[in-house]
Amino acid sequence: MKRLLLLLALAACSPQKPAMLPPDANTTEEAPQDHKLIIYQLMTRLFGNQNTTNKTYGTAQENGVGKFNDINDQALQAIKRMGVSHVWYTGVLDHATLTAYEGIPADDADVVKGRAGSPYAIRDYYDVAPDLAVNVPKRMAEFEALVKRTHNNGLKVIIDFIPNHIARSYKSDAKPAGVVDLGEQDDKTQAFKASNNFYYLPGQPFVVPADYTPLGGQPGPQKDGKYQESPAKATGNDVFAAAPSVNDWFETTKLNYGVDYQNNRQSYFDPIPDTWGKMRDILVFWARKDVDGFRCDMAEMVPVEFWAWVIPELKKVKPSLLFIGEAYDAKTYQMYITQGGFDYLYDKVGLYDGLRRLTRNEGTTRDITKVWSEESRGFGSHMLRFLENHDEQRIASPDFAGNARASLPAMTVSATLGTGPVMLYFGQDVGEPALNSEGFSGADGRTTIFDYWGVPEHQKWLNGGKFDGGQLSAEQKQLHAFYVRLLTLSGQREAIRKGRFYELQSTLAAQNSGYNAERVYAYLRYTDAETLLVIVNFSPDQTHTLDLNLPAALREGLRLPADQPLTYTDLLAPAGTTGSSSTVTLAPQSSHIFEIKK
Repeated sequence: MKRLLLLLALAACSPQKPAMLPPDANTTEEAPQDHKLIIYQLMTRLFGNQNTTNKTYGTAQENGVGKFNDINDQALQAIKRMGVSHVWYTGVLDHATLTAYEGIPADDADVVKGRAGSPYAIRDYYDVAPDLAVNVPKRMAEFEALVKRTHNNGLKVIIDFIPNHIARSYKSDAKPAGVVDLGEQDDKTQAFKASNNFYYLPGQPFVVPADYTPLGGQPGPQKDGKYQESPAKATGNDVFAAAPSVNDWFETTKLNYGVDYQNNRQSYFDPIPDTWGKMRDILVFWARKDVDGFRCDMAEMVPVEFWAWVIPELKKVKPSLLFIGEAYDAKTYQMYITQGGFDYLYDKVGLYDGLRRLTRNEGTTRDITKVWSEESRGFGSHMLRFLENHDEQRIASPDFAGNARASLPAMTVSATLGTGPVMLYFGQDVGEPALNSEGFSGADGRTTIFDYWGVPEHQKWLNGGKFDGGQLSAEQKQLHAFYVRLLTLSGQREAIRKGRFYELQSTLAAQNSGYNAERVYAYLRYTDAETLLVIVNFSPDQTHTLDLNLPAALREGLRLPADQPLTYTDLLAPAGTTGSSSTVTLAPQSSHIFEIKK
């Protein structure tokens, strides 16, 4: 009898079997890792600008320009209330522009895109853009104050690192003493030399694209169809010709990381190429400014061997630094994570493209299945998901969906499909449609990165510097509130941050006749302590009523006994609705996150 009582006591004290669903085709072997960053990307030049003039190709004085100081405590608290953990300040580094300041001449209009210039045509890696400062000579101090202010408000700082190319006018005036400038010691008689920082076209001067019309025909600094560069350097998008086309990145020059592109991409990495050391020093410079991470532009255009060397070097300086790579080749994702050392990569050609098609009523949910089951299988927690950024068209633009609410199912999937980061672009949460032709950008459904501009719907959220959405319509306020609920849930709920994934498409199809598996998508995110069921309807006009009751085998794996009633709380509903019914009606373009409890 004593032995029986002892065995019963030991059984009661033994750890409970962890929640675990069967390892079948509906899930993967990936062990969840908590990487749920909530990133808010803002174009620094545009974010705080309250000027509403919006003249095509307008000057900074005419159209206004946002400043570091506009992003004050009130703005940062408003961003944080959206559930955000990290702010990506886009366009911080000094780049080629047609605006002159005292001691800082304007660049040549023939090799600058737009009046404000591309933030990805860097003219000084060791400086910040003078446009962004109230007191231009004190611009670095104003940036440092922004970093400190961001941290004081409980947020972390990400800035751009542009490793592949720089502005044709690159010359560092702000570099620390003793730093040798890029190209300063190059042998320009050699098309390729491992110790050079650039690629050259000996004997050939650079030729401005004949059909480039700077500023849409308006006058501009040094605008004469010519630019003095001899010998010509290779262009940023791997064009080894002295006369790139207007569709190339002609305003930039390609950096040399020791790869001879014109000779079968033969590599020369021993000894360490000079460019590697210079770029490491630039990253260290910004890490010591206390930034928390780098979004690395066109990371795949730089050899993975460089990243494998430089990322550990930087983490010696600041172990918590994040490296996010802009990447578009799904076949190389795993290599840039495991070999290259990136913390996160863009999930653009997989999840973004698939969700865009679904939002436009063109694709099917099989695109989502392919992402987690094939493209990023085993490393999904390292993929950064998004629906908007500075390169992509606005959801509310006619070029994408034409309606900001149409993307709510897609955004729900972006935020909750995995344990990796999710990103929101400023103005997305209020349905900014980017309708106008700003200048170089044209009317292309994107918010310009090349021009001075005010972002109209975002400015309603700014509300004269109150950052309270006071000028938004009732529909915009509802949209913003949805984003706040979704991002807050994603950042706080254990099952989303570090739970396992299980797709429910086959399960729901088996128990619901006529289940539209091409337009409705459902999955579980779960831990021992929490079970969430995510279900979205991408259809623009079809309503579906479904039974969500889980089969006994799944309930057992989730530790939800089949003989007990369950409650279903929709966490995305404005007030949260709780009920015992497992039947749900999915309105067109709707999304739900149900917390299931005994």
